[in-house]
Order: sequence, then structure tokens, then C-alpha cells
Amino acid sequence: MNEMASPLVSLDTLSVHYPLGRRLLGGNAVLKAIDEVSLDIPKGSFFGLVGESGSGKTTLGRAILKAAPISGGHVRFADGEVEYDLAHLPKAQLRDYRKRAQLIFQDPYAALSPRMTVRDIIAEPLEVMGLTANRDETDARVREIAAKCRLNLEHLRRFPHAFSGGQRQRISIARALVCGPKFVVADESVAALDVSIQADILNLLKSLQRDLDLTFLFISHDLSVVAHVCDYVAVMYLGTLVEIAPTRELFEQPRHPYTKALLSAIPSLDPDDTGQAQRLEGEVPSPVDPPSGCRFHTRCPVARPDCSQRVPHLEDAGDGARVACHYWKENLG
Repeated sequence: MNEMASPLVSLDTLSVHYPLGRRLLGGNAVLKAIDEVSLDIPKGSFFGLVGESGSGKTTLGRAILKAAPISGGHVRFADGEVEYDLAHLPKAQLRDYRKRAQLIFQDPYAALSPRMTVRDIIAEPLEVMGLTANRDETDARVREIAAKCRLNLEHLRRFPHAFSGGQRQRISIARALVCGPKFVVADESVAALDVSIQADILNLLKSLQRDLDLTFLFISHDLSVVAHVCDYVAVMYLGTLVEIAPTRELFEQPRHPYTKALLSAIPSLDPDDTGQAQRLEGEVPSPVDPPSGCRFHTRCPVARPDCSQRVPHLEDAGDGARVACHYWKENLG
């Protein structure tokens, strides 16, 4: 992938905060799901976003889709035809943005209505957005995208209960792509599938990316999957980004202690590998009352006294990597 590709989506100090009222902490408590995140997603990339449960991955993806409230900062989308700032997007333009950015859900069983045929499920975005003039045009578009997603035409007359999890996820993918988006958020889109089916769906997504010139934000907790499909990887911890790097660079030379801990937990296929996963002590802090300074310092195995006082920001670490750690250079190796 061209490392100099211009960004399709740019986040500038994006924040998503949820007020909790006066019930907690004796005041106006705020849950900081995303806190001042800056990130560029290049056009045509397969961009991975990883982190523990509760780190804010899904909220970030939904904010980019204008499906979560943006409390501060900017989210800019520029595909060469339009340029939107989603933090200040008028309702009149939101309808147009919906056809340019779509979501593939995690659970293929819960995402599809059991009362609709596959044809109607895939056709629904076209009909809701008014993208086709008549039923014949709609049917032609449905058949076209179904074929690209490797669905047989006879499948279109059936209901979702007749299909396996992998086939249902193909239907979900076809529904997301039928309106011709440029940007797709895939939120744990293979996590609910068997391992043998995961590879098939991942290969399908990569094929569709090339054929349709798509840009993916691939949200996952499975680093082995991310290593297989992604061009870049961003690592989240407690609503902030701690490291961004090209995939190979991240896996070969992780710089942040949190990234190192995540990578050490990947099971090895080598029976002679005696490496041990790096255990992080303590629980993930609450996003309602995050630690001062570096948010990871309460669990970091190499934290120093001033890590609780100074907030680290993403800095250039060479080879296309950026890391938010005051002492990453000293901790290499």
C-alpha cells in the first residue's frame, strides 16, 4: 500500500464523553469513552484498531460513522467528491454521508431481520436512501453485490434462518456495500465465526477492498487476525491511542509497553516456543476517573514516578510509527 496516500478520514482531538449526572462521585461525573484522539486513515487502507474490551474501539468507530455523539474535536471525511466535518454535519448532508460510510456488525445472527428475505435485507438501504428508480434497478444492484459477496442467486429468496453464520455474514457485508460506500467500519466482524470461516470472510473483505476501492477500519481484539489483513494498526487503551504503526513494524518492533503485553499474549504455533505472556497487574481503570498523567502507568511494568504527572502524546518513532510513551526508547528490546 502507498504509505503517502492521503487520508480518507482524519480525526483531530476527537472526544466522546457521556455525562452521568450527579449520581456518581458527588458531582457531574463524565465517562470519557474517547479522549482527544487524533488519527489519519489513508484512502484504500485496511486499518486495524485493537485494544482490550472497554478501551473505546467500538465508540471510536461509531463516532466516525456519526452514530455516537461527538463531544469535542473534529472528524473529517474527504473522498474526492465531498468533504465533511462530522462534528458539524447538517442533517441534510447526513443522508448523503450514510451512503458513503457503512458498518458491518459483529453478530451475523442478531444483525439480520428473521422476517425479511435476503433480497429485501440487501435492498433495504437502496430503498430507504432512494438510490434506485424502480424495483428492476434495485434487483439488478442486489444481484450484482450478492455475486461479489459470493452469494448464490437462489439465496435471495430465502430467510436468514436457512443460513450458517458465515453465509449470514456475507449477507451483512452485501447489505453494507450495496449503496456503494467508500469507507466501511468492520466491528469485530469475524469474532462470532468459527476459525475456518473467519479466514474465508477475511479473504472476501480483502478481495472486495481491491475490487471496490474501499477503505476499512477493522476493529478487533484478535491480533493474529489483524496481522493477516491490516496495513496499519492503532492500539487503544482507556479511550486514547498509545501506538500507531505499519502492521509489520508494530509486530516486529513494538514500542509501547501496552503493545508489547498484547503481542506477548498471542499463542505461538511453535511447540518449542517457551515464551510467556506478559501479565499486566491490576484492573483497567474506570473511564469515569482515569489516572492522571499516562493512563497506563497504573499497570505499566516499567513506569517511572513522573509517568503519573506527565501526559504522553504521540510522537514520531521512525519507520512510520508513532508512540505515546515518555520512555519508549529506553524500553526497546
